[in-house]
Amino acid sequence: MQKSPPNIGLLIALIVIGSWVTSIALLMQWNFSFTNPLVYLCILVQMHLYTGLFITAHDAMHGTISPNKNINNFTGYLCTFLYASFWYPQLYTKHHLHHSHVHTAEDPDYHEGGFWAWYVRFIRNYLSLWQIVVMAALFNILKLWIPQQNLLLFWVVPSLLSTLQLFYFGTYQPHKGEHDNQYFARSQPKNHVLAFFSCYFFGYHYEHHHSPGTPWWMLWKR
Repeated sequence: MQKSPPNIGLLIALIVIGSWVTSIALLMQWNFSFTNPLVYLCILVQMHLYTGLFITAHDAMHGTISPNKNINNFTGYLCTFLYASFWYPQLYTKHHLHHSHVHTAEDPDYHEGGFWAWYVRFIRNYLSLWQIVVMAALFNILKLWIPQQNLLLFWVVPSLLSTLQLFYFGTYQPHKGEHDNQYFARSQPKNHVLAFFSCYFFGYHYEHHHSPGTPWWMLWKR
C-alpha cells in the first residue's frame, strides 16, 4: 500500500465533490444553444466529474479517504447518492466480492461475453428498482425549477456516459480475455495523462488489484 499524509485523501475527495457540485450548479442555470460547441465539451467534463464521484466512492470502499471510519463511509454514501442514488453498502459488498473472487462465477463484475452483453449484465447487477424510482422522483421534482433540457444534457446524459467510461476502462479492458497473473487483470500502457482522463488511473488495473489500499491519485506511482 502506498502511504500518504493523513487526510490528503479527504482533501482530494472534497475537491472532486466540490468540482462536481460547482459544475452541476452552473450548468443547471445555463441558457444554452445546441449550436454552441461548448455544450458538448461541458457534457464530457461533467461525465469525467461523475466518474470522479464514483472513483471517490470506490476509494471509500477501500478505506483510503480518511483514517476516520465515519468520515470515510459518509463520503462513500454521499458520492454514490450524488452519482445516481446508488446504495453504498450494496456497492461495497459487491466490489469486495469482485476482489475476492475475481474472474469467477462469484465475481459480480465478470461476464464471459462480448462488450454489450457484459455491459448490460454489469448495469443490471448494480441497478435496483428503488434507485430508478428515486432518480425519477428527483428528476420530476427538479424540473419544477430547472429547465428539462439542462437536466437531461448535464445531469442524466453525463451520468449514463460515465457508466460506459467506468465499465470500459475499469472493468472490460482490464479483465477481458486471458491473463497470466493471479488478479486476472492487465494495465493500459503507461501514459499518465491518458490514464487520468480515461478513468482516474484505473486503467492501471493490475496495480489496483495488487495494492487495493492505494488511492486512485497514487496508482500512477505503482
